[in-house]
Amino acid sequence: MSKPVHLDLTHPRLVLASSSPYRRDLLERLQIPFAVEVPSVDESASYGELPSNLARRLARAKALAVADLCPGRFIVGSDQVVDIDGQVVSKPGDFDRACAQLRAVSGKSLCFHTALCVVAPDGGLRERTVDTQVWFRTLDEASIVAYVAQERPYDCAGAFKVERLGITLIEKISSADSTALIGLPLIALVTLSC
Repeated sequence: MSKPVHLDLTHPRLVLASSSPYRRDLLERLQIPFAVEVPSVDESASYGELPSNLARRLARAKALAVADLCPGRFIVGSDQVVDIDGQVVSKPGDFDRACAQLRAVSGKSLCFHTALCVVAPDGGLRERTVDTQVWFRTLDEASIVAYVAQERPYDCAGAFKVERLGITLIEKISSADSTALIGLPLIALVTLSC
């Protein structure tokens, strides 16, 4: 007969290496106790670095930075980099830049590269990247301004929140994991953790 597992909720075995409230909300869906530790990682792209490589490098760097702070636990690091024609699209930060980003993607498609890195208690790494292609409708200026004024997507690359009104801006989405677009691919996480 096996012994029951007792979780010490003051020191959960799972730690999310992220400052993102979106990732925290997604991980809560799994109903597993976890802690959050904000990693100190420079998120600047290296010269000529491809968006998909940047996402993988940052997810790994975040996970490893927190693994040093929380030994003996499972650490989940994730990062998302938005790519339009091979160029990184950053978080807009303010109203004018958000409108400019949406004008730039109107009638086009973006690729959201969402990378995941899990560091096991023994130091082993498991990694996966989930790509999501998003096709935007042709957007008129009034729609862009109204969306940005109401949604304020300043902390979202591409100025777009699929989990809210951003869904009204798009024509279609293609992904193997719908949660990847929000910032943490849960299907991939569960698969890596098995």
